[in-house]
Amino acid sequence: MEQVMHLIEGEAALNGVVPLFENWDETLIWTALQGMMGKVWTVGETPIPAVACCHTGDFVFPAGDVNSRQALQLLECLKEQLGDRFAILTPQNEAWSRLIQQVFSEKARKGERYAICKNADAFDREHLERLAVKLPQGVTLKPIAGQVYHQVMAQDWSRDFCSQFDGKEDFTNRGLGVAALYHGEVIGGASSYIVYRSGIEIEVDTREDWRRKGVATACCARLILNCLKKGWYPSWDAANRESVALASKLGYQEKGAYPVWFVN
Repeated sequence: MEQVMHLIEGEAALNGVVPLFENWDETLIWTALQGMMGKVWTVGETPIPAVACCHTGDFVFPAGDVNSRQALQLLECLKEQLGDRFAILTPQNEAWSRLIQQVFSEKARKGERYAICKNADAFDREHLERLAVKLPQGVTLKPIAGQVYHQVMAQDWSRDFCSQFDGKEDFTNRGLGVAALYHGEVIGGASSYIVYRSGIEIEVDTREDWRRKGVATACCARLILNCLKKGWYPSWDAANRESVALASKLGYQEKGAYPVWFVN
């Protein structure tokens, strides 16, 4: 392919593309633009790009002038770069959605996720403390650290608690997580999928045989309390209605559904 994607690096260069993502209330974008996690790509060699995309974990956010020649080039390069890897593309507007469908064609399936309001004053700490101790008999909560970190990374279902960090030391220095253990075995948890300058994006999961027993609720309540003690905001974005319901139980308020494209 004639056009190639260019990685945008350095504070000045990243600041130059911030206006392309203006008013996009998404921590997975913020961390990339802050140079903390993820990557920001563009096409062409222009000093001020017409388009760019933030790629953090499984999530991709293309933005900018969708009517420009570079918008099509960006998505074609992204398609080539992804190959057969799974990704969730979030369109900035309906025009970007149409272009994603055009470029990725049968590789893309339209779906939706659910935005949750960011409100630091929404949390009732006493309520969260009560939820954090309502655990099934024999289950305890521990920080994701030491041997617990290795257990988390050894299992497919729990790996995303720490997978966006550069190993144990990086997670220890920048991340935050809570694991639920039963007889020394990790059976659930809540953690920082990513970090940004003033908070985290929460990742939560429970091993299938332990679901609907209050494990996820307790882990999330404890993680939120730990964040608040540090002055961090525990951001939440929901993949499904069950996640919205859990968020509501913890004190969050739903903002509404938004479209995404599941690729590969």
